[in-house]
Amino acid sequence: MILTKKIEGKSLVWVSHNNQYIIVQNIVADTLILLDLETPIKEIFTALYTSINIPYNEACNFINDIKKLLEEKEAEEELFSNHNIPSSFQIRKYYKINSSIFFIEFLSDYTFSLIHPKFAHLEINSQDKIEYHYKVFTSNDSIYFYIDNILIGSWKTIDSHYFQGKFSMKIIEHTHKKGEDNWMGIFHASAVSNEKKSILFLGDSGNGKSTSLALLQANGFSCLADDFVPILSKNKEVYSFSSAISIKKNSVPILLPFYPELETSAEYHFKALNKIVRYLPPRNTSSKKNQPCKTLVFIKYIPENELEITKISRLEAFQQLVPDSWLSPKIENATTFLDWFAELECYKLTYSNNEKMIATVKKLFTDDL
Repeated sequence: MILTKKIEGKSLVWVSHNNQYIIVQNIVADTLILLDLETPIKEIFTALYTSINIPYNEACNFINDIKKLLEEKEAEEELFSNHNIPSSFQIRKYYKINSSIFFIEFLSDYTFSLIHPKFAHLEINSQDKIEYHYKVFTSNDSIYFYIDNILIGSWKTIDSHYFQGKFSMKIIEHTHKKGEDNWMGIFHASAVSNEKKSILFLGDSGNGKSTSLALLQANGFSCLADDFVPILSKNKEVYSFSSAISIKKNSVPILLPFYPELETSAEYHFKALNKIVRYLPPRNTSSKKNQPCKTLVFIKYIPENELEITKISRLEAFQQLVPDSWLSPKIENATTFLDWFAELECYKLTYSNNEKMIATVKKLFTDDL
């Protein structure tokens, strides 16, 4: 099964068997559709000859190359090494998100460090009534994740970021009472809101997404989510994610006038990522907020750089957005994603002056650029 969406003279294509998105020429997309419909090869040759007038041999090679995109690979069997759920856990914590109580047990300081820093502001005292019971532990160089004694998944410790993604996905599902199949996608971005609409900041780590989000939060906007932005398929709206905002060490002096608590907040060293961060709790009073997404902004802080904001093509934005995103493999959600993306405005913003950045974002919300 494939889906296509024509944008700016080319086609966005979704291939269902590997949940892959690609950008191709329209003739390639049209040929993919014919192959997917099992159209007789003779008719495909005729269509190609009519469209681009190529010789028979070239048409054969062209079709064979395109066929490769539709070839299904055998699914890799998911293997879990032998393990037992530990009888006792070193660290036991309770967290409250909205009205839900999460009881999470960690076997070690290592597993605790993967999760707790971003959720520490949600910790509460022990409770008699809990809604969800999570267990996280390592065994045989793998991380195991259970919910209510049901295995959710296993990951090698070197791939701990995949575990963190699945953990965050489950928090979102349980917080908003919507299963994984209900979500269009999860985006590596920061989401800022004016209480009516949201804007997503995207960019490589260190470009200033989280710092910009914190500055905007201190200037009348709300933080919907940082680093892990969920969008529901049904209404195509951005939903809140309750984790703290990640603040890198070199951003602390910039933010101290607005957040004096950063002066004494805990500092975490992530050697594998070569970064030192502190965590800033969002100021949202509720984790139930959701708003439509107005704009995508690829943001970058460059010292001594004059502020510049330019509209970029959706094709350019798509190439940057998709690789860092989790996108649902369901056909209904893939259709929604392509429709959603085709309507977005996309910008590139570089800046060094924080006040000018804040003023520019205000104009983006009010269409006053």
